[in-house]
Amino acid sequence: MTTLITPQEVLQRGFAGIAPLSPEMVTSADILAAEERYLIPAIGPALHARLLQGNDASFVADYLAAPLALFTRLLIQPRLQLLTTRIGVLEPSTDQGSAAKTASLNRLQQSLRNEASTLLRRAIRYLEAHASEYPEYDPHQNILNRCTIHGNYLQIH
Repeated sequence: MTTLITPQEVLQRGFAGIAPLSPEMVTSADILAAEERYLIPAIGPALHARLLQGNDASFVADYLAAPLALFTRLLIQPRLQLLTTRIGVLEPSTDQGSAAKTASLNRLQQSLRNEASTLLRRAIRYLEAHASEYPEYDPHQNILNRCTIHGNYLQIH
């Protein structure tokens, strides 16, 4: 399964400054899901295919790795809050603290979504400013150019 970034990059960029997680907590399938859900609708399948071939590694590193890592974290964060055992799904609790409340988790999810979306828009601005270098990118197919969400308000362009 080929993805634009590795699970280790997700841990480095998406979880920076946090107690280290086990590398097995992030899989290539998680990254692929984030690419399919958030990245491909914005950059298009043709440019995504070109980038998967290893072309433009600096563009991926400078513009797409951070938002992709954050979007991947956004997808897996709920799973990290739970402990799945053979007797069922548990919320962890220790002497140092207890599981975060739903409101706190929702704020974290929104913060991750906002930061990742802002960084993805930065990448899109770069693509549009350098259109001749990225002929596979079609701004008319970019979902961000057709629809945006501001709070609870959906805007169709």
